[in-house]
Parts: sequence; structure tokens; C-alpha cells
Amino acid sequence: MKYLSTRGLPQKRSFCDILLEGLAPDGGLYLPEHYPQIDAKELKKLELIFFQEGYASLAFSLLSLFIDDIPSADLKGLCDKTYTKAVFGSEKIAPVRALTDGLFIQALSNGPTLAFKDMAMQLLGNLFEYELNRKNQELNILGATSGDTGSAAEYAMRGKKGIRVFMTSPKGRMSPFQQAQMFSLLDDNIFNIAVEGVFDDCQDIVKAVSNDLPLKKQLKIGTVNSINWARLLAQVVYYFAGYFQAKAMSAKTHISFAVPSGNFGNVCAAHVARMMGLPIHQLIVATNENNVLDEFFKTGIYRVRSSADTHETSSPSMDISKASNFERFIFDLLEKDGALTSKLFSKDIHAQGFFDLSADPRFKAIFSKFGFTSGSSTHQNRLQTIKDVYTKYHEIIDPHTADGLKVAQARLVEDEVIVVLETALPIKFASTIIEALGIEPPRPEAFEGIESLPKRVAVMPADVQKIKDFMLENVS
Repeated sequence: MKYLSTRGLPQKRSFCDILLEGLAPDGGLYLPEHYPQIDAKELKKLELIFFQEGYASLAFSLLSLFIDDIPSADLKGLCDKTYTKAVFGSEKIAPVRALTDGLFIQALSNGPTLAFKDMAMQLLGNLFEYELNRKNQELNILGATSGDTGSAAEYAMRGKKGIRVFMTSPKGRMSPFQQAQMFSLLDDNIFNIAVEGVFDDCQDIVKAVSNDLPLKKQLKIGTVNSINWARLLAQVVYYFAGYFQAKAMSAKTHISFAVPSGNFGNVCAAHVARMMGLPIHQLIVATNENNVLDEFFKTGIYRVRSSADTHETSSPSMDISKASNFERFIFDLLEKDGALTSKLFSKDIHAQGFFDLSADPRFKAIFSKFGFTSGSSTHQNRLQTIKDVYTKYHEIIDPHTADGLKVAQARLVEDEVIVVLETALPIKFASTIIEALGIEPPRPEAFEGIESLPKRVAVMPADVQKIKDFMLENVS
């Protein structure tokens, strides 16, 4: 299996070549040159593997279709090491439960940092350590987080040999719990940078540094954001696991997924699973007030917003107005036209702030061919959904999951189950839960008093050169 850039770079790369790299040299994102195809017979085989052998074996089976430069025994060992009940709290790793006969929730938030990012980041940490040891190299990870990627990456990489993490986050824009999770890590290989701006500024800095090819080579810079293909690939697995569980729990004809979306990485993994042959009916993109993605799926116009026009909301991990992973989907939509994809993302966006595919006949097939539909949610919608779920089902959900559930309810069709992805535990957003329900959400014992722990964080302006200088100063 070889990988190519969404922007047309002619050179094709192996999995391990791109594992430590992040962005392609032309600024594009990597995708496999083709998606492995899974027919009904193979799908049934994977279903049996999941129920009889477990999530780790399912992960190995799927990852093996994309990774051919890690020996099978080693890859199996990495999957077995990553996906354990001790780490994720359940034998099924990503268990599905029913709210109603048409609405299910898939729990992805029982890992070390209580957010779905752990599902991929734990594997990525083990893959990085394995490959760095094999090559006798070091890696300096530069990342951007709107809330959960940062802590998931830092918990996965802390203490890993040969790895340093430089994580940017928007100053004051994460919940107190999210900030505490990151800033209280005092490990020597962890560096937190609070950027005076919004998440999109952080993401732009990561891309700018990654596009400085001499510095990237000098410092051996990689990324853990979902622009890293390995992270997105790991997320594909839980869609198969969720589909198999939903199928076993319901006799309904159709199974769909509703995905709270900001940077498009999570739902892009669902897109990859569907392109492989997983028979997902609808891929429902749920946004908050920062509804750039919802606008595109409704109109064909992708219009990024400025920092000043990016709303600060009660589902802060989705406060994103430049969806990095969206480029991967557009590349597929445009039938792997790297030149056109490059024009849209490297020229049109910068020149006019948007691109318009509404007249392209390929956009008109966006549901029939790719299954995508969308909707948005507001603060009041979130509060009401949290109240309704607590009243009717005696469960507390976080505000991002509430966004997904609100949009799912409006898209539910007859003879269908929609699996809503639970992206975080509610304790990470306690103030919103208290506003909705008047009670504090449950807090796992391991996180008691986390907000009062000593913290270490550097506050910096949204300045690419200052971030480069900071990295140079701290890489010995």
C-alpha cells in the first residue's frame, strides 16, 4: 500500500515513511492510493473476529489492509498492547448502548483522558515509539488542540523514549478541566503553549512550521493532529465495531452514524470506513454555531471564518472554522484531482476566503454516493438535549455528544438506527452540565482535585517565528 498527497505530489510513500511526517512536502494530506474493498463475506469475517476475538484483533485485521511495512507479529503486538480493558474500561473498548430503539450511543470516552481522541492516540504513541526505536531516531511533535487532542496526545506520549510534545492551544478557550489535564503534566518531554488566539490560529501555526521543510528536517518534526493519517486510520476501527454492535442489537435495515464535528477528522474516518464497504446509510455531520461544515453540505460553499468570527461556545472542542481533514474528503469528491484540490485549498481559500462547488455535478451526488448530510446545534439546543436525556433516560451526556444527538434526531428515518458518537465524558464540561441540570457530573476518582494541581504552560502570541524559536530553545 502506497500513500499520495491530496495536492498532487507525484512521489508515493509507504506507511512508515508518512507515520512520522504529518503533512506532505507540498502541504497536502496523505491518503492511500486506493481504499481496500471489503465485500459481504469479508465483512462477516470481521464481525466474527470482533465478537469472538475482540477489538484489538479487529484493529489488527483492518490496519493490516493499510500497513505492509511493519511485520504482522509486531503490528498485532502493538494492537494488543493498546486496546485493553485496563486502558479503556470495557472488553468491547468502544461499547454501544441504546437510548431508544432508533438512537444508540457509542462510548468512546473511557480512555485515560476521558475523550474519544484516546482511541487513536494510544495506538499512535505505541506506533511512534516502535518506529523511532527501529530507526534509532527522535521525534519532536508539534500539535494544536481545541481541547481533547492535546491531553490525549500528552498522556499517550509522556515518558516515551525519543519523543517530545509541543502542544499549542487557544488561551482561555478550553474548559478548566481540559486545561488542567494538559497543564498539570510536568514531564520533561511535555511542553504546553497557550496561544493568544483561537484554535484555527494554532492549527495555522502547526501547518506553517510543518511547511518549513529545512526546520522540519532539522528538528525531526511530526504531528499528532488528525492531519496525521495513522491517527485517522486508527479511528476507522471503531466505526466497524460500532456497526457490528448496532447490527446485533437491532433488526432495523439501516445503520447510520451522527458525528459531532469541528476539524472533520472523526467523521472523515467514518467516510473511509464507508468507502471500504462498511454499509453505513447516513454520515451525519453535527456542528455547533461554528457551522462551516454544515453550510458546505447544504450549499456547496466552503467558507472559512476569521478568528474574530469564530464563536466561543459551550461545545468548545468544535469551535473550529478551518476543518483540516476536510481536504481529504474534497480530494475524494473530486475523484483524486490533486491539482484542483490544491487550487481550492492553497489558492482560492487564501485569495477569497471560500470556494464554491455548488455547480459541480459531483457535489450533487454528495448524499447518494457518499452518504453525507448535516445539521447544527446551538447552546440552547445543547442544554435542552442534555435535560431531555437526563429526564427520559437518566443519563448525563456532554455538550458535544448533545450536538450529535440533537442533529441525529432530526435526521432519523424509518427503519433506521443512528449511532451517536459520545466524544467526551461530561465532567470535562461541568459548567454546562450544571447550567442544564443543576448538578455536578460524576468525576472519576483519578481526576479528583486536578484543577488545583501545579501547572506549567508558556503563554505566547499567535506568531509562527516565536513558536519556532521556542522549539529550538527546548530541543537539546
